[in-house]
Amino acid sequence: MFDARLRPVIDPVLTKIGTVCLRAGISANILTVTGFGAGLICGVLIFAELYLWAALALIISRIFDGLDGAVARLSRPTDFGGFLDIVCDFLFYALVPCCFAISRPELAPAAAFLMFSFVGTGTSFLAYAVLEAKHKSDTSRAQTKNKSFAYLGGLTEGTETICIFILMLVFSDYFVPLALGFAMLCWITTGYRIYATWAEFGKES
Repeated sequence: MFDARLRPVIDPVLTKIGTVCLRAGISANILTVTGFGAGLICGVLIFAELYLWAALALIISRIFDGLDGAVARLSRPTDFGGFLDIVCDFLFYALVPCCFAISRPELAPAAAFLMFSFVGTGTSFLAYAVLEAKHKSDTSRAQTKNKSFAYLGGLTEGTETICIFILMLVFSDYFVPLALGFAMLCWITTGYRIYATWAEFGKES
């Protein structure tokens, strides 16, 4: 929901930093993998219940995730780079609630429901991209700017997910209501994407 609104604010900053990275010979894929590595460190810190440090690692991870796209746009974006980026993103999104569930079993039901909800948003996100690429519809509802493929927005995109993760880490005692509330928003997003995809492609003979 907020991703497109934040782009005009953060893209100029990322582009400047990305230019420095490119001059230093740092590729977009290296930044993607580095960001995912920081995400893994975030997971380890969640296991250790060092939540504020985990929040810092999460922020660092997402900075690298933003930089990889900036470097890709400044050089030559590749299909594999887009693939690697989305795989690392989705694995990281599942990692955070998974680490909470394992380290604190009393949180496992809420964490499991959140991960289940991520399956809905993730599959609807990617399945729409497949259909849009197949049909190249002139009436597409998709957004394509700064992405390797067309996608549908929703209430729960990357910005919202990162914000809720930070809230979970800073206010870990409120993990359950935060997880359940965000999970419900994920289902609203999934429902919207299903309807939008049906409206665009489901009426075909």
